Amino acid sequence: MGGLRLLAVALTCCWWPPGSQGKTLRGSFSSAAARDAQGQSIGHFEFHGDHALLCVRINNIAVAVGKEAKLYLFQAQEWLKLQESGHGYSCGEKLSKAQLTMTMNQTEHNLTVSQIPYPQTWHVFYADKYTCRDDNENSQVEDISFEMMLLNPDAEGNPFDHFGAGESGLHEFFFLLVLVYFVLACIYAQSLWQAIKKGGPMHVILKVLTTALLLQASSALANYIHFSSYSKDGIGIPFMGSLAEFFDIASQIQMLYLLLSLCMGWTIVRMKKSQSRPLQWDSTPASTGIAVFIVITQGCILWFLCHPGLACISVIFSDYQRDKVITIGVILCQSVSMVILYRLFLSHSLYWEVSSLSSVTLPLTISSGHKSRPHF
Repeated sequence: MGGLRLLAVALTCCWWPPGSQGKTLRGSFSSAAARDAQGQSIGHFEFHGDHALLCVRINNIAVAVGKEAKLYLFQAQEWLKLQESGHGYSCGEKLSKAQLTMTMNQTEHNLTVSQIPYPQTWHVFYADKYTCRDDNENSQVEDISFEMMLLNPDAEGNPFDHFGAGESGLHEFFFLLVLVYFVLACIYAQSLWQAIKKGGPMHVILKVLTTALLLQASSALANYIHFSSYSKDGIGIPFMGSLAEFFDIASQIQMLYLLLSLCMGWTIVRMKKSQSRPLQWDSTPASTGIAVFIVITQGCILWFLCHPGLACISVIFSDYQRDKVITIGVILCQSVSMVILYRLFLSHSLYWEVSSLSSVTLPLTISSGHKSRPHF
């Protein structure tokens, strides 16, 4: 069942529409779509700085000029007020309230979005002379193919940055995260592998925890690859972004299985059960109580409750910062949770190893009701 669920998640991720979040947009300006919706929605972007840029290239100037094609830019807050207003604005009145307008009468158009006091989302709409008409005169009008780039100023103030205000910094974060995973793997991989090979009551749980860690690291790597490509072309590799989501969900399933096993009272001291089988559950009240306490205080709180907790905390931040706070915060909390769990179970593994060796090598033993004397 677990494999089927993972396969379903993978298929769902892979069937997401490619480029739906990209900041280099390609498509067609359609008079029919614009008339049906009183303005064809093209996309949105979180502009910031004084030199943000919207660049549009079209392939048929004659058709654009004949249709009086235009782009309309609305600030998100103003557009929301316009939608929620009870004034019943007409099609033309709505379009007239756009903060910026671009008439498309050339092959390439550049529109500088300046004087932005703080990062904010802008919506881009297409409309032409047929948009607000009630007749079907535009039914045979040719569509206009386009390519649109939405750019923010980089560190030097040049409009070359494809990342919106809500995405800036994520590329660097995933690079540092992958670097940390690589360094830790170089330092601890051998000792961890030796601890797993030794067997004992801890080796199964260490395998599950290590699998979850590898999946999380794979998710970080896939995100880094996607954002690296995204920074160059504004599109990225949508498949890698979906793959990162798949790895993250698989890691969540591994951790859920681990923590549920602990909550059900999985014993870590009995060696009678087969170590090749999955985690064994034991319904002993004492072991269940201890497991639940450990999980809640050192694992559930950080792993599964960090997302709703950070979502509540994020309301104190600006709109464009909230997604970044949740994304970065969840990953850091989960990483800390893994470190805590590793320390816990590795210490128990070492304790079991020392106890096992001491029970065999100590000279004093008790047998047949009398004490044996030490041999010197």
